[in-house]
Amino acid sequence: MREKRNIVYVVMPLVLCAGIIGGIFIGKFVEQRRISPAQEKFQTILDLIQTQYVDEINVDSLLEASIPDLLMSLDPHSAYIPASDLTQTNDELEGSFGGVGVSFQIINDTVNVIEVVSGGPAEKVGLLPGDKIIEAAGKQLSGNKVSNEDVFSTLRGKEGTEVKIKVKRSNSKNLLEFDVTRGEIPSNSVDASYMLSDSTGYIKVSKFARTTYSEFLNALKSLESKGAKNYIVDLRNNSGGYMDQAIYMANEFLPAGKMIVYTKGRTPENETIAVSDGNGGYQDADVTVLTNEFSASASEIFAGAMQDNDRGVVIGRRSFGKGLVQNQTELPDSSAIRLTVARYYTPSGRSIQKEYSRGRDGKYELDIVDRYNHGEFYSQDSIKFDQSKKFNTVGGRVVYGGGGIMPDLFVPEDTTGYTSYYIDAVNKGLIQKFCNQMAEKYRPHMKEKTIAAMNRIVPREDSLLNLFVDWAATQGLPARWYYINQSRDLLLNQIRAVLARDLIGYNAFIEILNEKDITVKKAQDILSTGKSKEMLKK
Repeated sequence: MREKRNIVYVVMPLVLCAGIIGGIFIGKFVEQRRISPAQEKFQTILDLIQTQYVDEINVDSLLEASIPDLLMSLDPHSAYIPASDLTQTNDELEGSFGGVGVSFQIINDTVNVIEVVSGGPAEKVGLLPGDKIIEAAGKQLSGNKVSNEDVFSTLRGKEGTEVKIKVKRSNSKNLLEFDVTRGEIPSNSVDASYMLSDSTGYIKVSKFARTTYSEFLNALKSLESKGAKNYIVDLRNNSGGYMDQAIYMANEFLPAGKMIVYTKGRTPENETIAVSDGNGGYQDADVTVLTNEFSASASEIFAGAMQDNDRGVVIGRRSFGKGLVQNQTELPDSSAIRLTVARYYTPSGRSIQKEYSRGRDGKYELDIVDRYNHGEFYSQDSIKFDQSKKFNTVGGRVVYGGGGIMPDLFVPEDTTGYTSYYIDAVNKGLIQKFCNQMAEKYRPHMKEKTIAAMNRIVPREDSLLNLFVDWAATQGLPARWYYINQSRDLLLNQIRAVLARDLIGYNAFIEILNEKDITVKKAQDILSTGKSKEMLKK
């Protein structure tokens, strides 16, 4: 791994230095002997409950229940992690673990799937981001009593055991059922890397975990050895993670002395800056960055550094808009809090944090739904910028703060081929189930794990589609050829991709999906024609 000592880098990523910060926090608390009138009133109330309330109450448990609401009243990303959840929560970024492979957040008493781990058990049976888990293993997971502990204890278990999950999906009136076999959840954060053409390499990064930079650098080197001279970095659906990994990645593409990100907080230790050291190995390569509404946090740091330095073209849709920095502090009872301690700013000086109100009004969580409802997924004209938050890139191009990274090239969501037949097939998990059966049949004939080898042994397109339609009919999805023909290309692309995943691996899955991905095609086009250089000029 390339040395990083010369980066002016003091940004504290999530979890880093937790012990030190905890010591500072506790020390300051002990030193503060005088309490405010409000704190004194709170203590008086606790004393009254403990001594005079009609029933005997465990005050500690009462406090434990109140801490999450206290932190949630600050901002959308400060959070309390009970001791029973801390190991599992950290595992998502630190390493592999056993379970079904979803990241979730409890919003308005409902378990919302935020991310489906690439290559994990849940992804294999068809769970999607945005699904709401209503029931798992026969246990109700909705209502005002559901907790993170309930969800963890229900979804995680011994590898090889099965859990039935019922979810509510926005485009389905009925609950959808999925049988998920628990397994080890892959910890890799670079999902795929391959050559799109003789000179263009593609890398998909699904999260910013502890090993992301080393995985990313290995992918760059591998593609470079195959002739890559320019790169597509796909950060769509990447919800973020460790800031330092995004900084190291950006440093690979920037000349010396370029701002990557800086943060501002109330204390000196949270006033930080990261500047490139000039040791990056890909400073002359053309680069594009793909984003969408689920690209957040560290993804936005990388995209913002490329955009504001006029170093790379951002393509896709407006990113999530998370510009707050959390530090994790472990408490004496082995629980922890993730407390927002700073805001980060892109090199042009903009904060990309979208608006939020203190408290639980629910609007922040519904922002993505609001974007969809007013047409932002399909039309760039529906996006209205706050003119008071106008900034300029190094070269003078206008960019805006206040709500995510707006791409340099907008690409609407592609719904070509979406029909009621296709939606039913996806919602019922029929593509995954069909491909699982097909993979069992053809796996013994795979002499080598390549897409070319798969194409030689599986049925041709028309035969493959007919096999799926006939099988789906036995599963309760009648053949409706008017809609099937409209969805033909989309169905075949996904069937082939899932077959490739099961027979070859996740890299092949992404490679085949990208054959029909208009955002990837746009990126490849501007790189191959040299348009990226023109777009980065004022």
